[in-house]
Amino acid sequence: MTQQASISGLILAGGRGTRMGQVDKGLQPFRGKTMAAHVLERLAPQVAGVAINANQNLETYAALGVPVWPDDLTGFAGPLAGMETGMRRCQTELLLTAPCDSPFLPPDLAERLLAALRAQDADLAFAVTQEPGQRPQPHPVFCLVKASLLPILSAYLQEGGRRMDGWYKDLKAVEVLFDDADAFRNINTLDELHSLDTTRAPRLADVTSCLSAYDPDALPVKDAQRIIRAFVQPVQAVEQVALRAALGRVLARDIISPINVPAHDNSAMDGYALRGGDLPADGQVRLTVIGTVYAGKPTGLAPAPGECVRIMTGGVMPDGCDSVIPQEFVAEESKESIVIAAGTLKPGDNRRFAGEDLKAGSAALKAGKVIRPADLGLVASLGIAEVPVRRRLRVAFFSTGDELRSIGQPLDEGSVYDSNRYTIYGMLQRLGCDIIDMGIVRDDPAALEEALRSACENADAIITSGGVSVGAADYTRQIMARLGDVTFWKIGMRPGRPLAFGRVQSNGHGAFLFGLPGNPVAVMVSFYFFARDALLRMMGADAPLPLLRARSLGAIRKKPGRTEYQRGVLTRGEDGMPQVRITGSQGSGILRSMSEANCMVVLHDGQGNVGAGDMVDVLMFEGLV
Repeated sequence: MTQQASISGLILAGGRGTRMGQVDKGLQPFRGKTMAAHVLERLAPQVAGVAINANQNLETYAALGVPVWPDDLTGFAGPLAGMETGMRRCQTELLLTAPCDSPFLPPDLAERLLAALRAQDADLAFAVTQEPGQRPQPHPVFCLVKASLLPILSAYLQEGGRRMDGWYKDLKAVEVLFDDADAFRNINTLDELHSLDTTRAPRLADVTSCLSAYDPDALPVKDAQRIIRAFVQPVQAVEQVALRAALGRVLARDIISPINVPAHDNSAMDGYALRGGDLPADGQVRLTVIGTVYAGKPTGLAPAPGECVRIMTGGVMPDGCDSVIPQEFVAEESKESIVIAAGTLKPGDNRRFAGEDLKAGSAALKAGKVIRPADLGLVASLGIAEVPVRRRLRVAFFSTGDELRSIGQPLDEGSVYDSNRYTIYGMLQRLGCDIIDMGIVRDDPAALEEALRSACENADAIITSGGVSVGAADYTRQIMARLGDVTFWKIGMRPGRPLAFGRVQSNGHGAFLFGLPGNPVAVMVSFYFFARDALLRMMGADAPLPLLRARSLGAIRKKPGRTEYQRGVLTRGEDGMPQVRITGSQGSGILRSMSEANCMVVLHDGQGNVGAGDMVDVLMFEGLV
């Protein structure tokens, strides 16, 4: 027998998930898989076979392709109960246990524990790590134990013992020192999971080098969008949440249907189920009614030739029947029989096949979808109670400028109320972000640096308004350059020409930065056409802005060479086709025109003047503003 063949592996996943929002830690997604799948992948090559100890979601664990064993001991969901269950079912001399929340399991765990156990003729061996200057840290849950010791463990549990390191006090145990402490790290909270589940962003220079004729002082809209999309990276952290809590969240993995929908061939309407071969080629036919089938109440009825069954919508098709005639199409009807005229029905009509909506094993919803109310119903129809979603994106935002005042403060001469924070708040709220409103930051280098550092350490992205124009103080550029990889662009667009973009860092934390202009309309335009797509990409969502085509009701002046966004009102013409008119003055500080509009007319950089009746691209505001 090889050394590997003498060991069975057991993944301990029997806890209640209290630290993970009542969701099993082993089922929490991590770097593209569940944590239990990571442990299984590392443990399986080291042992003869692997099982999982779990007390809930047994079918989900079983989908990993290994046996799943619930605790034999009821009322205690600790690791010792799982170990006892494993030792009772173990078919080999030794059992190796590992927790489901340690995805960095060492590849030589079994080999080293077994070598120490054999060398010292011990009863069990477990891992120990030691940080510099610290005491040794035992990890008794990473344990190789003789299965024959089951009576000793069972007696300890029956006496009320619960300490992982208490049951073997009278046995010979050997500690095995491992150098890599991170390999035995338990991920106990969602915050820990999120902090480890990240990807590193590229440098801006690497991205911009891929563009020919890159000029930050004259950058086309499409190039800026391309750079931003290539630079930002999705937040990898994923949460397993209850179905109702998933509304508005971004699906992290495909939802695979475990069943056929519908589960059986059934009737699409109230009527009579019959054999298609009984339908007359000409004249009429009388069929005998042998019973009734109701939805949700399958019967053993199997009509013979010349017979039929009354059936309700959703009722399971009886054996031998392949067609349903609606009740109103029957020529004559009584409790005992019906008459059908030729040409009333074709064989196969009004029958819904099993799996017609969804086949078992097919994707019901694709990863990246923002979950809507209809999606909740679809997932519920599959019997799925929890779904994996990307964690909410944390976005901090603030306005800059000494002239700004918050609502409720008096206006001094030359000062204005800060409206940008409210529009930014609304736009972020619509995206489903966790929002950190940092208020107004005055025009002061120390205040700006402090705000950026605080935002960076508490958020995934930062949105600022003001301070990025040509006339802005030089310290803005200096501070952003000192904190990270930030570039300032002059974009060929109107409104919203200045834009700062990049990534800043502080105390080991990083956040993507979007420095928007200060004019109210320019803030909204820049957000929708640059920041929105980037934030959705960070969320893992697939939700591009849909442009519609509409007929312009009037002429619009436009110079080629830049992209223009004009506020408009979209209506339906007498012919039912969409038509649009702009709202008048298009100054970037006129927020009222944005409020009156229900769309934005997008005039692309290569486009010139628009004549009345010309077709233009339109972005609807519904769902956005």
